[in-house]
Amino acid sequence: MMGLFNRIKNTIAADLHEVLDEKEKKNPISSLNQYLRQCELEVEKVRKLVERQYRLKDEFTKEFDESKHLAEKRKQQAEIATRAGEEELYQFAYKEQLQYEERAERLKVTLTEATKHLVELETRYEEMKHKLKDMQLKRMELMGRENIARANYRMSQVFESEKGHMNQSSLSFNEMERYLDRLEEQVNSSYYRSTIDARIAHLEKEMKKEESNTLL
Repeated sequence: MMGLFNRIKNTIAADLHEVLDEKEKKNPISSLNQYLRQCELEVEKVRKLVERQYRLKDEFTKEFDESKHLAEKRKQQAEIATRAGEEELYQFAYKEQLQYEERAERLKVTLTEATKHLVELETRYEEMKHKLKDMQLKRMELMGRENIARANYRMSQVFESEKGHMNQSSLSFNEMERYLDRLEEQVNSSYYRSTIDARIAHLEKEMKKEESNTLL
């Protein structure tokens, strides 16, 4: 039994980073979850052993109390048989008294050992539960860090994508501005030409009018 507990203790106390070394690059959280499930199974085994040890202690206590009670009962009966002069009855009661007292002594030693082992089991069980809880909290911390890392990665992708769109939009705006500049230039040039034509036409009309007046 002690070998089993030593193995369980070593399993729980193992360095978490060593467990994740081989699969760290693939999926450390998945590896951690698998490791914690194994630890939970080991802790559950110890819990059942603690419960069993409690039942054994209760049984030893019951047998011890009963042996003491019967030993005291046979002692009183032996005294009564002696006072009554019943030698055969006395011998029977006295013999059983000794047997019950001997049994009670053995059970006392056994009960002491069972109590000692129970205390050791409970201590180790509590240590294992605390260790398991610490690792569960560590998993939560790692999951939180992983979540932040994933979120930052997603956001960086979005920002990169938006940056690409902004660059494309910037190119489109630049092209639109160049187009509008050309269009404005064409409009201004067309307006200027139309103005010149109108002015020349007006001048020609005025000149023809003056020539006609001169002839008259």
